[in-house]
Amino acid sequence: MAIPSGTGTEVLRNGLWQTQSTDVTSFAFDAGNPTLGDETDTVPTNHIITMINITWAETGNAAEQFDLYGTFDSKAIVLLRYQELPAYGTFVWNTKFVMIGGDFLKTWCSAGDVDVHYSYLDQDWS
Repeated sequence: MAIPSGTGTEVLRNGLWQTQSTDVTSFAFDAGNPTLGDETDTVPTNHIITMINITWAETGNAAEQFDLYGTFDSKAIVLLRYQELPAYGTFVWNTKFVMIGGDFLKTWCSAGDVDVHYSYLDQDWS
């Protein structure tokens, strides 16, 4: 993506879904919430996404593990691998990173009953 010029918008947004399981779910960046088990969401063309934080909360009283991975500038990367999440525990990822059009971000859990909430800055240059 070229360096943006001209006018655009910059909006803080969030998304969430409940009962994440062994199904892989991609994060949605279109001002909506992801569909559990849908792996097709990507960053829209001519958007720059700055992730602010992601929270995983275990709600089923069972210890779990989860992964967070995606593509950044078309390069695959694993951000968290087999991250431990205790029963009724919460994990907060607040390391900021930037994604561009076509990139994706996905997560899965080793069992079920994990709620996922995230917030991000959406710069729209379309």
